[in-house]
Amino acid sequence: MQIQPKESAVPSLSLHPPVPAFSPPGAKSLTSSIRNLPVSLFASVMGISGLALAWRLAHSSLGAPALIGEAIGAFAVGVFLLVSLAYLWKLAQHPEAVRAEFQHPVAGNFFGTIAISLLLLSAVVGPYRPAVAQALWTVGVLATFALCYVVISRLLKGQVDGSHAVPAWIIPCVATLDIPVTGGQMPMAWVAEVNLLAGAVGVVLALVLFTMIVSRLVHRDPLAPGMAPSLMILVAPFAVGFLAYSNIAGGVDRFAALLFYFALFMFAVVAPKVFRPSVPFSAGWWAVSFPMAALANAALKYAEFRDSAPLWVLAIVLLVGLSLALAVLAVRTVLIVLNGKLLT
Repeated sequence: MQIQPKESAVPSLSLHPPVPAFSPPGAKSLTSSIRNLPVSLFASVMGISGLALAWRLAHSSLGAPALIGEAIGAFAVGVFLLVSLAYLWKLAQHPEAVRAEFQHPVAGNFFGTIAISLLLLSAVVGPYRPAVAQALWTVGVLATFALCYVVISRLLKGQVDGSHAVPAWIIPCVATLDIPVTGGQMPMAWVAEVNLLAGAVGVVLALVLFTMIVSRLVHRDPLAPGMAPSLMILVAPFAVGFLAYSNIAGGVDRFAALLFYFALFMFAVVAPKVFRPSVPFSAGWWAVSFPMAALANAALKYAEFRDSAPLWVLAIVLLVGLSLALAVLAVRTVLIVLNGKLLT
């Protein structure tokens, strides 16, 4: 009888928080409105961009058709523009809703998906528009550090409810790890030091927050079913950490291999908890996309380094699984857009 009150409180911390969390008193929770557009939808850009970069790696290492990766990259740019315009409309029409979302103990962390999207898109457009890529990366770096500073400052104020320690906390810190992942090809003289700074911040904070989140998952009530997809975020610090570290170190070594294998282990642990028929679909499902994309990219890079047949098979399986998962997410997202459920 003690569990029920806690369970009923958890949904307010979901990836797609209910309307009352961002609506003035008296608002109708079932009314379709742009004010209900979740910032977590930017996670779709992260996943699609990561898929595009994975297919580029598959082209260079496995001879996959180049058109696949480039077409997916163009789609990622289009999705980013569409979601950005929609969210700017929300900001213009309902600034108080955006403010409330930013201050929410869970949803506020998903503003990191905007910064990560900019970083990943810089890598997507880099071969075509180097100047645009440099501008996107620079803005993404500034936004990432600013958000990470704000989030950590909030936590250090104290009196934070332990039940709020959910996987979404990791997002702003993983964003800093994406700086060296995407900054390796940037020509600016100051990039190397920024990559080192970002790697230092991301590695330490990711480990600290990972420990706090696992402690919450072990000692408190399970996450509500609607938050189950966010468990996949626990894979990200290690998969992205592998990519970031190998770029900073200039290659894959034994420590990078340890990061990759732990990411693979975490994926095996959380995947059965995420991919269940009982988990309802919402925009929050896009939380699975980028961690899976990071793992697929890491697997392709590690397989290329080891040149081992089993590792190549693993990398291909992860790439195909990622492609299918994102295709399903895209179709189901279009369906909830068309039936109006996305904005309710």
